[in-house]
Amino acid sequence: MAGNTAKNHSAEPRLKKVLGRWDALAIGVGAMIGFGWVVLTGDWITTAGPIGAALAMLVGGAIMAVVGLTYAELVAAMPKAGGEHNYLLRAMGARWSFAGSWAIVGGYITIVAFEAVALPKSVLYLFPDLSHIKLWEIAGSEVYLTWALVGVAGAVAITWINIRGIKTAGVVQTFVVIFLFVIGAMLLAGAFSGGQSTNMEPFFENGVAGFFGVMIVVPFMFVGFDVIPQSAEECDIAPRKIGKYVVVSVLIATAWYVGIILATSSGMGASALAGSELATADAMGALFNSGIMAKVLIAGGIAGILTSWNSLLMGASRLMYAMASSGMLPRWFAYLHPKYRTPSHALLFIGGLSVLAPFFGSAMLGWLVDSGSPSIVIAYLLVGVAFLILRQREPQMPRPLRVGGAGNGGKVIGVLSVVFCAGLISLYLPGMPAAIAWQPWLLFAAWWVLGTGFLLRVPRGVAPGEFAEEELLQKLSIRQQAKLGATGPDAVAGRRTVAPNPNSTRLKG
Repeated sequence: MAGNTAKNHSAEPRLKKVLGRWDALAIGVGAMIGFGWVVLTGDWITTAGPIGAALAMLVGGAIMAVVGLTYAELVAAMPKAGGEHNYLLRAMGARWSFAGSWAIVGGYITIVAFEAVALPKSVLYLFPDLSHIKLWEIAGSEVYLTWALVGVAGAVAITWINIRGIKTAGVVQTFVVIFLFVIGAMLLAGAFSGGQSTNMEPFFENGVAGFFGVMIVVPFMFVGFDVIPQSAEECDIAPRKIGKYVVVSVLIATAWYVGIILATSSGMGASALAGSELATADAMGALFNSGIMAKVLIAGGIAGILTSWNSLLMGASRLMYAMASSGMLPRWFAYLHPKYRTPSHALLFIGGLSVLAPFFGSAMLGWLVDSGSPSIVIAYLLVGVAFLILRQREPQMPRPLRVGGAGNGGKVIGVLSVVFCAGLISLYLPGMPAAIAWQPWLLFAAWWVLGTGFLLRVPRGVAPGEFAEEELLQKLSIRQQAKLGATGPDAVAGRRTVAPNPNSTRLKG
Protein backbone atom coordinates (compact mmCIF):
# COMPACT_ATOMS: atom_id res chain seq x y z
CA MET A 1 0.00 0.00 0.00
CA ALA A 2 2.89 2.34 0.68
CA GLY A 3 4.09 1.76 -2.83
CA ASN A 4 0.65 2.69 -4.12
CA THR A 5 0.72 5.79 -1.96
CA ALA A 6 3.97 6.83 -3.56
CA LYS A 7 2.55 6.27 -7.02
CA ASN A 8 -0.55 8.27 -6.20
CA HIS A 9 1.56 11.13 -4.87
CA SER A 10 3.78 11.21 -7.93
CA ALA A 11 0.75 11.19 -10.23
CA GLU A 12 -0.78 14.27 -8.60
CA PRO A 13 -0.11 17.86 -9.70
CA ARG A 14 2.93 19.39 -8.05
CA LEU A 15 3.75 22.81 -6.70
CA LYS A 16 6.06 24.86 -8.91
CA LYS A 17 9.55 25.99 -7.87
CA VAL A 18 9.32 29.59 -9.02
CA LEU A 19 10.36 31.81 -6.08
CA GLY A 20 13.82 33.40 -6.15
CA ARG A 21 15.79 34.71 -3.17
CA TRP A 22 14.34 38.23 -3.29
CA ASP A 23 10.82 36.82 -3.63
CA ALA A 24 11.34 34.66 -0.53
CA LEU A 25 12.77 37.54 1.52
CA ALA A 26 9.99 39.89 0.39
CA ILE A 27 7.39 37.30 1.40
CA GLY A 28 8.82 37.03 4.93
CA VAL A 29 9.41 40.74 5.51
CA GLY A 30 6.17 41.78 3.84
CA ALA A 31 4.19 39.34 5.97
CA MET A 32 5.50 40.90 9.19
CA ILE A 33 5.19 44.54 8.16
CA GLY A 34 1.49 44.88 7.61
CA PHE A 35 -0.75 47.76 8.73
CA GLY A 36 -0.12 47.47 12.45
CA TRP A 37 2.74 49.96 12.33
CA VAL A 38 0.27 52.61 11.09
CA VAL A 39 -2.72 51.90 13.32
CA LEU A 40 -1.07 50.60 16.52
CA THR A 41 2.14 52.65 16.94
CA GLY A 42 0.35 55.43 18.82
CA ASP A 43 -1.07 52.88 21.28
CA TRP A 44 2.38 51.38 21.87
CA ILE A 45 3.88 54.80 22.63
CA THR A 46 1.09 55.86 24.99
CA THR A 47 1.24 52.45 26.71
CA ALA A 48 4.99 52.23 27.35
CA GLY A 49 6.49 55.54 26.20
CA PRO A 50 8.65 55.79 23.06
CA ILE A 51 11.78 54.27 24.59
CA GLY A 52 9.78 51.67 26.52
CA ALA A 53 7.92 50.67 23.35
CA ALA A 54 11.15 50.57 21.32
CA LEU A 55 12.81 48.38 23.97
CA ALA A 56 9.79 46.06 24.00
CA MET A 57 10.12 45.66 20.23
CA LEU A 58 13.87 45.08 20.51
CA VAL A 59 13.40 42.39 23.16
CA GLY A 60 10.49 40.91 21.24
CA GLY A 61 12.54 40.93 18.05
CA ALA A 62 15.39 39.15 19.83
CA ILE A 63 12.96 36.48 21.05
CA MET A 64 11.54 36.06 17.55
CA ALA A 65 15.08 35.82 16.16
CA VAL A 66 15.79 32.92 18.52
CA VAL A 67 12.55 31.25 17.42
CA GLY A 68 13.53 32.01 13.83
CA LEU A 69 16.83 30.16 14.29
CA THR A 70 14.97 26.94 15.13
CA TYR A 71 12.86 27.41 12.00
CA ALA A 72 15.99 28.14 9.95
CA GLU A 73 17.56 24.77 10.75
CA LEU A 74 14.34 22.84 10.26
CA VAL A 75 13.33 24.41 6.95
CA ALA A 76 16.83 23.81 5.55
CA ALA A 77 16.54 20.15 6.59
CA MET A 78 12.92 19.74 5.39
CA PRO A 79 12.20 22.23 2.58
CA LYS A 80 8.61 21.11 2.01
CA ALA A 81 5.32 22.98 1.83
CA GLY A 82 3.70 23.11 5.23
CA GLY A 83 6.53 24.15 7.53
CA GLU A 84 5.41 23.37 11.10
CA HIS A 85 3.30 20.47 9.87
CA ASN A 86 6.39 18.61 8.65
CA TYR A 87 8.63 19.38 11.63
CA LEU A 88 6.08 18.32 14.24
CA LEU A 89 4.99 15.23 12.33
CA ARG A 90 8.56 13.97 12.16
CA ALA A 91 9.41 14.87 15.75
CA MET A 92 6.20 14.33 17.72
CA GLY A 93 3.67 12.43 15.62
CA ALA A 94 0.40 13.16 13.89
CA ARG A 95 -1.75 14.66 16.64
CA TRP A 96 0.90 17.08 17.86
CA SER A 97 1.53 18.01 14.24
CA PHE A 98 -2.14 18.81 13.84
CA ALA A 99 -2.17 20.93 17.02
CA GLY A 100 0.80 23.04 15.95
CA SER A 101 -0.42 23.39 12.38
CA TRP A 102 -3.94 24.34 13.48
CA ALA A 103 -2.47 26.93 15.85
CA ILE A 104 -0.45 28.71 13.19
CA VAL A 105 -3.27 28.51 10.62
CA GLY A 106 -5.51 30.20 13.18
CA GLY A 107 -2.93 32.92 13.69
CA TYR A 108 -2.57 33.46 9.96
CA ILE A 109 -6.31 33.67 9.41
CA THR A 110 -6.76 36.26 12.17
CA ILE A 111 -4.18 38.45 10.44
CA VAL A 112 -5.75 37.96 7.02
CA ALA A 113 -9.06 39.03 8.56
CA PHE A 114 -7.30 41.93 10.34
CA GLU A 115 -6.06 43.24 6.99
CA ALA A 116 -9.56 43.00 5.50
CA VAL A 117 -10.72 45.38 8.26
CA ALA A 118 -7.60 47.56 8.18
CA LEU A 119 -7.96 48.30 4.46
CA PRO A 120 -11.26 50.23 4.67
CA LYS A 121 -10.04 51.94 7.86
CA SER A 122 -7.01 53.29 5.98
CA VAL A 123 -9.00 54.20 2.87
CA LEU A 124 -11.41 56.14 5.12
CA TYR A 125 -8.47 58.35 6.14
CA LEU A 126 -7.97 59.25 2.47
CA PHE A 127 -11.69 59.55 1.67
CA PRO A 128 -13.61 60.72 4.78
CA ASP A 129 -16.97 60.51 2.96
CA LEU A 130 -16.60 56.78 2.33
CA SER A 131 -19.15 55.63 4.93
CA HIS A 132 -22.70 55.29 3.57
CA ILE A 133 -25.67 52.98 4.27
CA LYS A 134 -25.31 52.13 7.93
CA LEU A 135 -25.81 48.43 8.65
CA TRP A 136 -25.35 48.05 12.41
CA GLU A 137 -23.11 48.86 15.36
CA ILE A 138 -20.77 46.41 17.11
CA ALA A 139 -18.94 47.30 20.35
CA GLY A 140 -19.36 51.00 19.61
CA SER A 141 -18.11 50.64 16.03
CA GLU A 142 -20.57 51.65 13.32
CA VAL A 143 -20.50 49.43 10.23
CA TYR A 144 -21.37 50.95 6.86
CA LEU A 145 -21.98 48.96 3.69
CA THR A 146 -19.69 51.04 1.46
CA TRP A 147 -16.91 50.85 4.07
CA ALA A 148 -17.23 47.07 4.38
CA LEU A 149 -17.29 46.58 0.60
CA VAL A 150 -13.80 48.10 0.35
CA GLY A 151 -12.53 45.25 2.53
CA VAL A 152 -14.53 42.72 0.52
CA ALA A 153 -13.02 44.00 -2.73
CA GLY A 154 -9.53 43.73 -1.27
CA ALA A 155 -10.18 40.16 -0.10
CA VAL A 156 -11.42 39.11 -3.53
CA ALA A 157 -8.45 40.74 -5.30
CA ILE A 158 -5.76 39.23 -3.04
CA THR A 159 -7.36 35.79 -3.23
CA TRP A 160 -7.54 36.00 -7.03
CA ILE A 161 -3.85 37.02 -7.27
CA ASN A 162 -2.86 34.01 -5.17
CA ILE A 163 -4.98 31.60 -7.18
CA ARG A 164 -3.27 32.89 -10.33
CA GLY A 165 0.02 31.56 -9.00
CA ILE A 166 2.69 32.11 -6.37
CA LYS A 167 5.04 33.65 -8.94
CA THR A 168 2.49 36.37 -9.67
CA ALA A 169 1.96 36.87 -5.94
CA GLY A 170 5.74 36.92 -5.37
CA VAL A 171 6.38 39.57 -8.03
CA VAL A 172 3.57 41.75 -6.66
CA GLN A 173 5.01 41.26 -3.17
CA THR A 174 8.52 42.35 -4.14
CA PHE A 175 7.43 45.59 -5.78
CA VAL A 176 4.99 46.52 -3.01
CA VAL A 177 7.64 45.86 -0.31
CA ILE A 178 10.05 48.18 -2.15
CA PHE A 179 7.37 50.90 -2.19
CA LEU A 180 6.68 50.31 1.51
CA PHE A 181 10.34 50.80 2.41
CA VAL A 182 10.53 54.00 0.36
CA ILE A 183 7.67 55.42 2.46
CA GLY A 184 9.38 54.28 5.66
CA ALA A 185 12.61 55.95 4.58
CA MET A 186 10.70 59.20 4.01
CA LEU A 187 9.29 59.05 7.56
CA LEU A 188 12.75 58.49 9.03
CA ALA A 189 14.16 61.35 6.94
CA GLY A 190 11.42 63.61 8.28
CA ALA A 191 12.25 62.57 11.85
CA PHE A 192 15.94 63.38 11.40
CA SER A 193 15.23 66.77 9.83
CA GLY A 194 12.15 67.95 11.72
CA GLY A 195 11.71 65.71 14.76
CA GLN A 196 11.94 67.07 18.31
CA SER A 197 13.38 65.06 21.19
CA THR A 198 11.10 66.96 23.59
CA ASN A 199 8.11 65.35 21.87
CA MET A 200 9.40 61.97 23.06
CA GLU A 201 9.05 62.82 26.75
CA PRO A 202 8.26 61.00 28.93
CA PHE A 203 10.47 58.23 27.59
CA PHE A 204 8.73 55.55 29.67
CA GLU A 205 5.09 55.08 30.70
CA ASN A 206 3.37 52.65 33.10
CA GLY A 207 6.56 50.83 34.11
CA VAL A 208 6.66 47.05 33.75
CA ALA A 209 2.95 46.86 32.88
CA GLY A 210 3.50 49.24 29.97
CA PHE A 211 6.48 47.26 28.70
CA PHE A 212 4.57 43.97 28.76
CA GLY A 213 1.52 45.70 27.31
CA VAL A 214 3.56 46.21 24.15
CA MET A 215 5.29 42.83 24.39
CA ILE A 216 2.00 40.93 24.05
CA VAL A 217 1.53 42.19 20.48
CA VAL A 218 5.01 41.02 19.42
CA PRO A 219 3.89 37.60 18.14
CA PHE A 220 1.15 39.21 16.06
CA MET A 221 3.50 41.87 14.66
CA PHE A 222 6.29 39.40 13.84
CA VAL A 223 4.27 36.50 12.52
CA GLY A 224 5.24 36.05 8.90
CA PHE A 225 8.88 34.97 8.93
CA ASP A 226 7.44 31.45 9.14
CA VAL A 227 5.66 31.97 5.81
CA ILE A 228 9.03 31.37 4.16
CA PRO A 229 9.05 27.75 5.44
CA GLN A 230 5.43 27.35 4.32
CA SER A 231 6.48 28.18 0.76
CA ALA A 232 9.84 26.36 0.86
CA GLU A 233 8.67 23.75 -1.65
CA GLU A 234 8.19 26.54 -4.19
CA CYS A 235 11.55 28.27 -3.55
CA ASP A 236 14.10 27.75 -6.30
CA ILE A 237 17.03 28.42 -3.96
CA ALA A 238 19.36 26.30 -1.82
CA PRO A 239 17.73 25.01 1.43
CA ARG A 240 20.54 26.54 3.51
CA LYS A 241 19.76 29.99 2.12
CA ILE A 242 16.05 29.56 2.79
CA GLY A 243 16.90 29.10 6.47
CA LYS A 244 19.11 32.19 6.54
CA TYR A 245 16.37 34.34 5.00
CA VAL A 246 14.06 33.39 7.88
CA VAL A 247 16.38 35.02 10.43
CA VAL A 248 17.30 37.98 8.20
CA SER A 249 13.62 38.82 7.72
CA VAL A 250 13.11 38.97 11.53
CA LEU A 251 16.06 41.34 11.95
CA ILE A 252 14.74 43.63 9.20
CA ALA A 253 11.27 43.75 10.79
CA THR A 254 12.76 44.53 14.22
CA ALA A 255 14.72 47.47 12.83
CA TRP A 256 11.57 48.67 11.03
CA TYR A 257 9.34 48.70 14.12
CA VAL A 258 11.93 50.40 16.32
CA GLY A 259 12.56 53.06 13.67
CA ILE A 260 8.84 53.72 13.19
CA ILE A 261 8.24 54.09 16.96
CA LEU A 262 11.08 56.58 17.40
CA ALA A 263 10.19 58.57 14.26
CA THR A 264 6.51 58.81 15.18
CA SER A 265 7.20 59.90 18.76
CA SER A 266 9.61 62.60 17.56
CA GLY A 267 6.90 64.11 15.37
CA MET A 268 4.07 64.37 17.91
CA GLY A 269 3.85 64.87 21.66
CA ALA A 270 2.12 62.44 24.00
CA SER A 271 -1.15 64.39 24.18
CA ALA A 272 -1.40 64.64 20.38
CA LEU A 273 -0.66 60.93 19.99
CA ALA A 274 -3.38 60.03 22.48
CA GLY A 275 -5.99 61.77 20.34
CA SER A 276 -4.86 60.32 17.02
CA GLU A 277 -6.46 57.30 15.35
CA LEU A 278 -3.61 56.85 12.87
CA ALA A 279 -0.68 58.32 14.78
CA THR A 280 2.04 57.40 12.28
CA ALA A 281 0.24 59.17 9.45
CA ASP A 282 -0.43 62.25 11.58
CA ALA A 283 3.23 62.28 12.68
CA MET A 284 4.34 62.18 9.05
CA GLY A 285 2.12 65.16 8.32
CA ALA A 286 3.49 67.03 11.35
CA LEU A 287 7.13 66.31 10.49
CA PHE A 288 6.72 67.67 6.96
CA ASN A 289 4.00 70.19 7.90
CA SER A 290 1.94 68.74 5.08
CA GLY A 291 -1.40 66.97 5.00
CA ILE A 292 -0.40 65.44 1.68
CA MET A 293 2.55 63.67 3.31
CA ALA A 294 0.17 62.12 5.84
CA LYS A 295 -1.81 60.69 2.95
CA VAL A 296 1.42 59.46 1.34
CA LEU A 297 2.16 57.48 4.49
CA ILE A 298 -1.33 55.99 4.38
CA ALA A 299 -0.43 54.79 0.88
CA GLY A 300 2.53 53.06 2.52
CA GLY A 301 0.16 51.60 5.09
CA ILE A 302 -2.03 50.23 2.33
CA ALA A 303 1.10 48.71 0.78
CA GLY A 304 1.79 47.06 4.15
CA ILE A 305 -1.74 45.70 4.24
CA LEU A 306 -1.28 44.15 0.82
CA THR A 307 2.12 42.59 1.59
CA SER A 308 1.02 41.05 4.88
CA TRP A 309 -2.31 39.94 3.49
CA ASN A 310 -0.68 38.39 0.42
CA SER A 311 2.04 36.55 2.37
CA LEU A 312 -0.16 35.15 5.11
CA LEU A 313 -2.88 34.04 2.72
CA MET A 314 -0.09 32.29 0.84
CA GLY A 315 1.27 30.66 4.01
CA ALA A 316 -2.10 29.61 5.45
CA SER A 317 -3.22 28.02 2.19
CA ARG A 318 0.04 26.02 1.85
CA LEU A 319 -0.25 24.77 5.40
CA MET A 320 -3.88 23.71 4.94
CA TYR A 321 -2.84 22.02 1.69
CA ALA A 322 -0.10 20.09 3.52
CA MET A 323 -2.49 19.08 6.32
CA ALA A 324 -5.10 17.89 3.82
CA SER A 325 -2.46 15.99 1.82
CA SER A 326 -1.64 14.10 5.04
CA GLY A 327 -5.30 13.39 5.78
CA MET A 328 -5.57 15.76 8.76
CA LEU A 329 -8.10 17.97 6.98
CA PRO A 330 -10.68 17.01 4.34
CA ARG A 331 -9.08 16.15 1.01
CA TRP A 332 -10.96 19.08 -0.53
CA PHE A 333 -8.30 21.44 0.86
CA ALA A 334 -5.52 19.57 -0.99
CA TYR A 335 -6.97 20.37 -4.42
CA LEU A 336 -4.51 22.09 -6.76
CA HIS A 337 -5.78 24.33 -9.55
CA PRO A 338 -5.25 22.41 -12.82
CA LYS A 339 -3.70 25.40 -14.60
CA TYR A 340 -1.96 27.46 -11.90
CA ARG A 341 -1.10 24.54 -9.56
CA THR A 342 -2.01 26.54 -6.47
CA PRO A 343 -4.12 25.25 -3.53
CA SER A 344 -7.19 27.05 -4.82
CA HIS A 345 -9.75 25.45 -2.48
CA ALA A 346 -7.76 26.40 0.61
CA LEU A 347 -7.34 29.91 -0.80
CA LEU A 348 -11.08 30.23 -1.42
CA PHE A 349 -11.88 29.06 2.12
CA ILE A 350 -9.56 31.60 3.77
CA GLY A 351 -10.57 34.32 1.32
CA GLY A 352 -14.21 33.64 2.19
CA LEU A 353 -13.53 34.14 5.90
CA SER A 354 -11.74 37.43 5.20
CA VAL A 355 -14.73 38.64 3.17
CA LEU A 356 -16.86 38.39 6.33
CA ALA A 357 -14.47 40.28 8.65
CA PRO A 358 -15.24 43.89 7.53
CA PHE A 359 -18.90 43.43 8.45
CA PHE A 360 -17.89 43.23 12.13
CA GLY A 361 -16.46 46.78 12.05
CA SER A 362 -13.19 48.27 13.24
CA ALA A 363 -13.69 46.87 16.77
CA MET A 364 -12.55 43.57 15.28
CA LEU A 365 -9.01 44.93 14.84
CA GLY A 366 -8.06 44.65 18.50
CA TRP A 367 -9.93 41.38 18.99
CA LEU A 368 -8.15 39.76 16.06
CA VAL A 369 -4.72 40.88 17.30
CA ASP A 370 -5.36 39.46 20.77
CA SER A 371 -7.08 36.23 19.68
CA GLY A 372 -4.44 35.26 17.14
CA SER A 373 -1.36 35.90 19.27
CA PRO A 374 -1.76 32.98 21.75
CA SER A 375 -2.21 30.48 18.91
CA ILE A 376 0.87 31.82 17.14
CA VAL A 377 3.04 31.46 20.25
CA ILE A 378 1.72 27.94 20.92
CA ALA A 379 2.89 26.95 17.44
CA TYR A 380 6.31 28.55 17.99
CA LEU A 381 6.69 26.74 21.32
CA LEU A 382 5.88 23.37 19.73
CA VAL A 383 8.39 23.99 16.93
CA GLY A 384 11.04 24.67 19.58
CA VAL A 385 10.19 21.36 21.26
CA ALA A 386 10.35 19.57 17.89
CA PHE A 387 13.76 21.15 17.23
CA LEU A 388 15.09 19.76 20.53
CA ILE A 389 13.59 16.31 19.98
CA LEU A 390 15.12 15.99 16.52
CA ARG A 391 18.52 17.17 17.79
CA GLN A 392 18.38 14.42 20.42
CA ARG A 393 16.76 11.58 18.46
CA GLU A 394 18.13 12.19 14.97
CA PRO A 395 21.59 13.74 15.41
CA GLN A 396 22.66 12.41 11.99
CA MET A 397 19.71 13.92 10.11
CA PRO A 398 21.09 15.97 7.20
CA ARG A 399 21.10 19.62 8.29
CA PRO A 400 22.34 21.99 5.56
CA LEU A 401 22.12 24.80 8.15
CA ARG A 402 23.07 23.72 11.67
CA VAL A 403 22.44 26.62 14.05
CA GLY A 404 24.66 26.94 17.09
CA GLY A 405 27.49 24.91 15.58
CA ALA A 406 28.37 21.26 16.15
CA GLY A 407 28.34 21.44 19.97
CA ASN A 408 25.51 22.16 22.39
CA GLY A 409 24.91 25.68 21.09
CA GLY A 410 21.93 24.52 19.06
CA LYS A 411 20.31 22.87 22.07
CA VAL A 412 20.75 26.09 24.06
CA ILE A 413 18.97 27.98 21.26
CA GLY A 414 16.14 25.42 21.32
CA VAL A 415 15.72 25.65 25.10
CA LEU A 416 15.71 29.46 24.97
CA SER A 417 13.06 29.38 22.24
CA VAL A 418 10.80 27.15 24.34
CA VAL A 419 11.32 29.20 27.52
CA PHE A 420 10.73 32.53 25.75
CA CYS A 421 7.54 31.26 24.12
CA ALA A 422 6.22 29.88 27.41
CA GLY A 423 6.87 33.28 28.96
CA LEU A 424 4.96 35.04 26.18
CA ILE A 425 1.99 32.69 26.60
CA SER A 426 1.82 33.52 30.31
CA LEU A 427 1.37 37.22 29.51
CA TYR A 428 -2.06 36.58 27.95
CA LEU A 429 -3.52 34.77 30.97
CA PRO A 430 -6.12 36.35 33.29
CA GLY A 431 -4.56 38.17 36.21
CA MET A 432 -1.44 39.18 34.31
CA PRO A 433 -0.74 42.90 33.72
CA ALA A 434 -1.32 42.49 29.98
CA ALA A 435 -4.15 39.91 30.09
CA ILE A 436 -6.44 39.95 27.05
CA ALA A 437 -10.21 40.58 27.19
CA TRP A 438 -13.02 38.02 26.93
CA GLN A 439 -13.91 38.71 23.28
CA PRO A 440 -10.50 37.54 21.96
CA TRP A 441 -10.67 34.49 24.23
CA LEU A 442 -14.08 33.68 22.73
CA LEU A 443 -12.64 33.81 19.20
CA PHE A 444 -9.67 31.73 20.36
CA ALA A 445 -11.98 29.12 21.92
CA ALA A 446 -14.19 28.95 18.83
CA TRP A 447 -11.18 28.19 16.63
CA TRP A 448 -9.96 25.42 18.92
CA VAL A 449 -13.42 23.86 19.32
CA LEU A 450 -13.57 23.60 15.53
CA GLY A 451 -10.04 22.18 15.48
CA THR A 452 -10.89 19.56 18.10
CA GLY A 453 -13.44 18.08 15.70
CA PHE A 454 -10.72 17.62 13.06
CA LEU A 455 -8.16 16.45 15.63
CA LEU A 456 -10.39 13.53 16.66
CA ARG A 457 -10.30 12.34 13.03
CA VAL A 458 -6.52 11.98 13.14
CA PRO A 459 -5.60 8.32 13.89
CA ARG A 460 -3.81 7.52 17.12
CA GLY A 461 -0.58 5.60 17.22
CA VAL A 462 1.22 7.25 14.30
CA ALA A 463 4.84 7.09 15.37
CA PRO A 464 7.00 10.15 14.75
CA GLY A 465 9.83 9.76 12.28
CA GLU A 466 10.87 10.19 8.68
CA PHE A 467 7.98 8.08 7.36
CA ALA A 468 5.27 9.32 9.72
CA GLU A 469 3.23 10.83 6.91
CA GLU A 470 3.20 7.56 4.95
CA GLU A 471 2.07 5.69 8.08
CA LEU A 472 -0.65 8.26 8.70
CA LEU A 473 -1.95 7.93 5.14
CA GLN A 474 -1.94 4.13 5.43
CA LYS A 475 -3.97 4.22 8.65
CA LEU A 476 -6.47 6.59 7.07
CA SER A 477 -6.72 4.34 4.01
CA ILE A 478 -7.37 1.28 6.18
CA ARG A 479 -10.01 3.21 8.12
CA GLN A 480 -11.68 4.22 4.86
CA GLN A 481 -11.65 0.61 3.63
CA ALA A 482 -13.27 -0.49 6.87
CA LYS A 483 -16.04 2.07 6.41
CA LEU A 484 -16.63 0.75 2.90
CA GLY A 485 -16.78 -2.82 4.17
CA ALA A 486 -13.33 -3.89 2.96
CA THR A 487 -12.60 -5.97 6.05
CA GLY A 488 -11.98 -9.35 4.43
CA PRO A 489 -8.78 -11.42 4.42
CA ASP A 490 -7.02 -9.15 1.92
CA ALA A 491 -7.56 -6.07 4.02
CA VAL A 492 -6.41 -7.86 7.16
CA ALA A 493 -3.34 -9.16 5.37
CA GLY A 494 -2.58 -5.71 4.09
CA ARG A 495 -2.83 -4.39 7.63
CA ARG A 496 -0.21 -6.90 8.76
CA THR A 497 2.29 -6.56 5.94
CA VAL A 498 2.32 -2.85 5.07
CA ALA A 499 5.64 -1.17 5.88
CA PRO A 500 6.84 2.36 5.26
CA ASN A 501 8.25 2.77 1.78
CA PRO A 502 11.50 4.76 1.78
CA ASN A 503 10.86 5.73 -1.84
CA SER A 504 7.50 7.34 -1.06
CA THR A 505 7.62 11.13 -1.45
CA ARG A 506 5.46 14.13 -0.84
CA LEU A 507 4.45 16.54 -3.53
CA LYS A 508 7.45 18.46 -4.79
CA GLY A 509 7.91 21.48 -7.01
